[in-house]
Amino acid sequence: MSTPLNLAEAVCLTLVASEPRHGWSIVKVLAPEGEIGRVWSLSRPLTYRALDALASAELIEPRGSVPGSGPPRTIWRATPKGRRAARAWLRRPVAHLRDMRTEFLLKVQLGAPAAELARAQLAAFAPTFEGLQRSARAEPDDIVARWRVESAEATRRFLDSLA
Repeated sequence: MSTPLNLAEAVCLTLVASEPRHGWSIVKVLAPEGEIGRVWSLSRPLTYRALDALASAELIEPRGSVPGSGPPRTIWRATPKGRRAARAWLRRPVAHLRDMRTEFLLKVQLGAPAAELARAQLAAFAPTFEGLQRSARAEPDDIVARWRVESAEATRRFLDSLA
């Protein structure tokens, strides 16, 4: 895949890389009441769109099928390239503080080693934490800067507790 995986593709790929499965089983796991859906949910059409994109990129491939209530359900398995991509995504720190609630929690829920990822995340966010502190000190009456610092400090405490 020449472009980076979007979140839906990364999650679906990681689920398939953990064990071969069919789309409907992924839909159920990603439903709001599902195991992963409690952190982040994805609709049925978007799940199947992600699987199609992963197959087109040769990150997953059909392994067979099982009967379903409608047409047979294709069982997908990750290709070696797909398994490498899933492992890399799980270990890569998230890019922005705003992605912690969704992407970081998803990665841990999907099997990323929490302590290892938290340490990498702390290192990745160190310049951000410092920059936010500087901004808040420079403008002590700036309520937005203060909010960002407090939010970042909560994230830092959370990551410290995992690391």
